[in-house]
Amino acid sequence: MGSGLIERMRGMIRCGALLVLLLLSTVSHISALSVTVNDVECIYEYVLYEGDTVSGNFVVVDHDIFWGSDHPGIDFTVTSPAGNNVHTLKGTSGDKFEFKAPRSGMYKFCFHNPYSTPETVSFHIHVGHIPTEHDLAKDEHLDPINVKIAELREALESVTSEQKYLKARDARHRRTSQLGTTAFDEIALQERMGLGLDVKGSWARTGREIKDVHGLWDFLPLDKSLLFVITGLDLLYQRA
Repeated sequence: MGSGLIERMRGMIRCGALLVLLLLSTVSHISALSVTVNDVECIYEYVLYEGDTVSGNFVVVDHDIFWGSDHPGIDFTVTSPAGNNVHTLKGTSGDKFEFKAPRSGMYKFCFHNPYSTPETVSFHIHVGHIPTEHDLAKDEHLDPINVKIAELREALESVTSEQKYLKARDARHRRTSQLGTTAFDEIALQERMGLGLDVKGSWARTGREIKDVHGLWDFLPLDKSLLFVITGLDLLYQRA
């Protein structure tokens, strides 16, 4: 292998390592958490720059288990630092969201659960910043390549966010399936046990009645045909 090829490979490795470091250092905030919503629960996230892209998703974990067909779902609202609603979702069990921040500052993300039953929500939020031409003009030390790196990083984050959303939904469906199967098995087992007890109870009651009648044979003047039937039932009971 020639020395020129080795140097090119080393250069590619250094560039790759530098690219990874730059991607990791790009201005970006990611939050992922699980929150229990009894009535209204809010999460706060600070956005550094006006025009930053705020995106994310959420999934109600127990939606398929406890919600009936008449459940209104939960509401999701995002409020800007000025107190204005910038994003709203009504009556949902989970969704994705994205908007441009109208200004920098503290944003409030609130979930409203109209039912008294607590709901567990898996929540993921991402605040990404891509430098603009205006940023380049203000900061002479800002290299245009940083813009491309930021764009690449946001594209990667978009894919990651989608994967997290699908993973949360898949986990919810698996949990629903497992709990449903367990509940069905328990009901079936109880029915089988109950049926067995009923059958045994019927035999026991029949046996006691036959024995009671059999004990009266010596005291009651029974017809011979009736005695034959009772004797046959007694034999069947003893064999069972």
